[in-house]
Amino acid sequence: MQPAADLAPRFPLPRAAGSMEMSSAAMEQATQACMRFAIDHIASLPSQPAWDLEHAREVADLFREPAPEQGTNLDTLLLRLAIAVPKSRNTASPGYLAYIPGGGLYAAALGDYLALAVNRYVGVWHAAPALVQIELTAIDWLRELVGYPAGAAGLLTSGGSMSNLIALVTARRTRLGDDFRAAVLYFSRESHHSIRKAAILAGFSEHNLRELPVDARYRLRVDALEAAIASDRARGLQPFLVAGNAGTTNTGAVDPIPALAGVCERENLWLHVDAAYGGFFRLAPGGHELLPGLERADSLVLDPHKGLFLPYGTGCLLVRDPAALRDAHTFHAGYLQDLEEPEDAVSFANVSPELSREFRGLRLWLPMQLFGADVFRDNLREKLALARWAYQELQAEPGFECLDEPQLSVVAFRYLPPRGDANEFNAALLQRVNDMRRVHLSSTLLDGQFVLRICVLSFRTHGDRMVMALSDLRQAARELVAAL
Repeated sequence: MQPAADLAPRFPLPRAAGSMEMSSAAMEQATQACMRFAIDHIASLPSQPAWDLEHAREVADLFREPAPEQGTNLDTLLLRLAIAVPKSRNTASPGYLAYIPGGGLYAAALGDYLALAVNRYVGVWHAAPALVQIELTAIDWLRELVGYPAGAAGLLTSGGSMSNLIALVTARRTRLGDDFRAAVLYFSRESHHSIRKAAILAGFSEHNLRELPVDARYRLRVDALEAAIASDRARGLQPFLVAGNAGTTNTGAVDPIPALAGVCERENLWLHVDAAYGGFFRLAPGGHELLPGLERADSLVLDPHKGLFLPYGTGCLLVRDPAALRDAHTFHAGYLQDLEEPEDAVSFANVSPELSREFRGLRLWLPMQLFGADVFRDNLREKLALARWAYQELQAEPGFECLDEPQLSVVAFRYLPPRGDANEFNAALLQRVNDMRRVHLSSTLLDGQFVLRICVLSFRTHGDRMVMALSDLRQAARELVAAL
């Protein structure tokens, strides 16, 4: 025990006048208030409109304000949030059939609450070995669930866009070195725009990006890929990477991944597969037939915030060769010299651009532990079946035309009016259905045609809401035809 004299400071110690510590009672009261807010919101989702942007700008303007100098009561702040939250596209609604949703399982929110409350740093293994292992285990569950090879590894990211970027940087640094001016990348015109964006951010020339044609089902044409590779080699360029789609955003199209893998193996190219939307359908019965060949990719993007219904901000990148991730992202700093690690340890800071990062693993680990993989598997089966049901109903409905049978859970369709411009009619049809606010659909352009989309991927969407969607479509179409 040190003598008291040695503990006495020579100079006065500074201390903040105000404290941000909360007592146990205050923390419990605040937590209860937030929990009540969240539960009331979730319980009311079935009766909430599928979207509501009326006066949203005026509500947004209420939050243009200077930083407060004094604190505000939590109940007052929750009342303000209660006004802001509804003015949005209600992506958590069972009627949200527009874009691919982020599910928002409540169990995942609990995982985030615990992760943020304990506030441990997991960027390096040495800082929290057991928590890092929880996240690594959850990542390995994803690898196993989609049939990716044992020994592969990866990381959780903020989403598919960041996963695509990390994958392209990894491929570039490990396959090309410093001079990649002649490297060429290939992808279909239906690929998500984040592929092109990632390539440009990774330093590739826009002149060396090849956007290739698709077949009648919007899948990358292998013959076009082979012709482009041969042409580029003849010009002295360096074919480098092919990005395939395992479920496009537009139509849910699945590129012929096994054939792409064969081309890449013959030509010594990196095969990157964007399965952000579709990859987890491998869990469903028949999933291996729907999505063959994922295991042959050099890198694979998955989005648990899509197919596993987790909150937005939960992506995953898997790479067949873990050493490629480490070699591309490991840099040394003197101030980290005290953090010795076992040889088999993984530090997320050494496999991604991020040094500071939240503990993402708990939002995946906790729901998987609570529910078990089979519940996720059954929900994905239901979504595929509901999309198939909608396709059959639309096919049987006079006036409606489906562009293709669903390859996953997206149905692309339009109405063929007896006269007038079909594109204008379908734009009006979309507006009329969405104005009912029971469901929210979206649109896209395919070969110059204005096309409506139904995307079924919310764990809250069941048969009753699909019946509602078809009823609204029929009613809106009848009203528009009568007005022609």
